[in-house]
Amino acid sequence: MNHRLCPTILREYDIRGTFGRNLGAADAAAVGRAFGTIVHGAGGSHIVVGRDGRLSSPTLEEALIEGLMQAGIHVVRIGIGPSPMLYHAERHGSVDGGIQVTGSHNPADDNGFKMVLRNRPFFGRQIEALAVLSEEGELASGAGTVRKADVLDEYVGLLLASARDLPAFRIGWDAGNGAAGPAIEQLTAQLPGEHHLLFTTVDGHFPNHHPDPTEDANLAALRSLVEAEQLDFGVAFDGDGDRIGVVDGQGRTIAGDQLLSILAESTLRTIPGAAIVADVKASATLFDRIAQLGGRPVMWKSGHSNIKTMMHEVGAPLAGEMSGHIFFGELGGHDDALYAAVALIRAVAESGCALSDMRDALPQSVATPEMRFAVDEDRRETVVEEVLARLAASGAQVDRTDGARVTTSDGWWLLRASNTQAMLTARAEARDEEALARLVAAIDEQLAQSGVSRA
Repeated sequence: MNHRLCPTILREYDIRGTFGRNLGAADAAAVGRAFGTIVHGAGGSHIVVGRDGRLSSPTLEEALIEGLMQAGIHVVRIGIGPSPMLYHAERHGSVDGGIQVTGSHNPADDNGFKMVLRNRPFFGRQIEALAVLSEEGELASGAGTVRKADVLDEYVGLLLASARDLPAFRIGWDAGNGAAGPAIEQLTAQLPGEHHLLFTTVDGHFPNHHPDPTEDANLAALRSLVEAEQLDFGVAFDGDGDRIGVVDGQGRTIAGDQLLSILAESTLRTIPGAAIVADVKASATLFDRIAQLGGRPVMWKSGHSNIKTMMHEVGAPLAGEMSGHIFFGELGGHDDALYAAVALIRAVAESGCALSDMRDALPQSVATPEMRFAVDEDRRETVVEEVLARLAASGAQVDRTDGARVTTSDGWWLLRASNTQAMLTARAEARDEEALARLVAAIDEQLAQSGVSRA
């Protein structure tokens, strides 16, 4: 039976909504049936399915698998684990694609689906086409099967292979009660050094803090641990293990672009002249630093599917976002926060310095954290278009790669539509606090003209 998916859950690079409001079992079954039809049309028949630890994930997983089987798909069910484990299983298993049931870093009641088709992200117009097929198209019918597979040991083995010959560090790890917890336990048990673990029990209530390491408040427990135990540094993970947060030995946050700058130095030492991709929210100092190191900086749209696609286009071995997604060419371009943690350990070891010293050595500027403004779903893109029109009329220097990135004599500011929530996101960077205040005021003024406030 054909089914209409709520338009608001059709994001740019995944399907995501609120369970019980605009996302339920019927939607999951429809996604499975339509995706299975697409896979059949491409000559495939096998899909791997994983899930995170949210309370609604078992229900959605069951319905998704039922829809896939109704389309004649043979399903390999790998159970709870981080999204990178699903990507690994899809890339190395004898399958034609994969789907992870996950709400990622969103609130606990949110959930959705990240999809991969033949080692490439399934996003944008492909998701739009899936929705049309579900509602109006001719869907495949068949009698698929399902079997369970345990790939956790294999996935952790991949992480350990990248950790060969690492020195011993004292590190804090905060899993945030997300799906990466069991993998972190298994990984750290076999790494050299001393490892202090927080909240590795998978719990969809997220009782300790929200699983989004880009929010500074969510790093409080990790920061306290690092300071109390005098650890070298700490790492934190989101609900599905594809975003990393980092604090140095002094408890200071290492921003996503700073982390990429640290990893870029190690990468460019091994692969001179390589392209490195960063999203439009990243600091100008990052792009300058990549160029100074002999690399080729590439600015691109935010969003893991966008970044993965650009990596393949330019052959980049490394990419990253301010949101803490770090992508690796040797993984096929996928983002993996646990792999990024191991890469950070190696980068610190190669530097011969403490991570806090590496942070201090980076070019200094002042910047806002990512600012978020709630808007009605149907106003997300419209507000940005209104701002762009006003900027064009004023003659401002604007980069339209993803929203509006405006350069002035004070620095730059960015306003864009979130691809995962009913939000606008903004950021600004300047040479000093006074200049930063002027940039933030410019953002506020543009938002006010479109009827959006901070409240």
